[in-house]
Amino acid sequence: MTKAPSARPQMTRLWLGGALALLLLPCNMPALADALTQVQGFSKAGLLLEEGGRAVLSHNPDLPLAPASTMKVLTALAAIATWGRDYHFETEFYQDGQGTLWVKGRADPYLVSEELDRVCQGLKGAGVTRVAGIGLDDSYFDRDVEIAGRSATDNPYDAPVTALAANFNTVNVVRTGAGVTSAEPQTPLTDTARRFGQRGGAGTQRVNLKQRPIAVGYFGELLAAKLAANGIQVSGGQHLGTTPSSAKLVYRHKNSRTLADMLVPTLKYSNNFVANSLFLRMADPQGKGHVSVAAAQRAMTEFARKKFHWTDFKIEDGAGLSRGNRLSARQLVEVMQAFAPNRDLMPTQAGNPNIRAKTGTLTGVSCYAGYVRRGTAWEPFALMINQPVDAGLRRRVAADLVR
Repeated sequence: MTKAPSARPQMTRLWLGGALALLLLPCNMPALADALTQVQGFSKAGLLLEEGGRAVLSHNPDLPLAPASTMKVLTALAAIATWGRDYHFETEFYQDGQGTLWVKGRADPYLVSEELDRVCQGLKGAGVTRVAGIGLDDSYFDRDVEIAGRSATDNPYDAPVTALAANFNTVNVVRTGAGVTSAEPQTPLTDTARRFGQRGGAGTQRVNLKQRPIAVGYFGELLAAKLAANGIQVSGGQHLGTTPSSAKLVYRHKNSRTLADMLVPTLKYSNNFVANSLFLRMADPQGKGHVSVAAAQRAMTEFARKKFHWTDFKIEDGAGLSRGNRLSARQLVEVMQAFAPNRDLMPTQAGNPNIRAKTGTLTGVSCYAGYVRRGTAWEPFALMINQPVDAGLRRRVAADLVR
């Protein structure tokens, strides 16, 4: 019978490695030792904390790992570098000889119900009083756009990304018995919203609209309801297609929210739809051409190469949905260093104002990256774990980095 190898040499190596890492820490930083101890037992994990531009705590800092939603900070950085914090996305409205109102989507990710009221007021101000049908032009994106990592669940984070979208391509409804009502006073209940509400269970539910034609069609339904509510007569149906070249521009709507206004909730609530809309727009920053996923991947990859001179990394989407994305803890810290002038856009950890950081979560993936306040300075950190762990570990580690 072959004798099983002793675990003692391996345990000795682990102990010595941990002891060496702890000895490298300044003796007046026991909390950092606690943080390292919590992480160093994981082989698929990376941790890096810098202070004054110098690494003071590290564990596998160059190991490429899936960043999950911490990828959104890189996307936000690229968006700010491209358009600036004060940029406003635009949507164009045309009218043809038959009176059809054509909407040309340019990937404004924040055409929510309240914004559509502003659209209607803008159209009225431009002299539009009657609409004979609504044309929906989302041809700015390839028709086969599919975000890497997106799955087929009903959850809002799996919403399709289209160039023309209302309310992040989701509906928020309440089902009571056989009846369905809107869960939002600012959002009229449309046929599509009612149909999706009847599919679900009792109570309030926010679900995504699954497929591009359904999502774009919902935009048309909601716009028609908003036009009527704002005193613009609507007749005829809706059409998905390309804006006729003979149609005349009647109104160009500039979203009331700046890019910075959009990024705050995107980072706080981890809105995949907004992040991947920005990611796709990176392929055509001026909004004059045509967009594909492959072009967006090339654009974001080129941005990261030029900005950081990285070689070993991979970007498949802008929200972190794809498990094929690869960054290291050191690369994420470089992102945080570059994003530091925009630290005010980062979410604050509940109960700890000394931590401003973005979480990243997939099954078996738990990441956290941002800034901790050490003394009077905010210092960048990144924690990436690509194996099952306690969900609260990342926040406990961050709290130790503050202490």
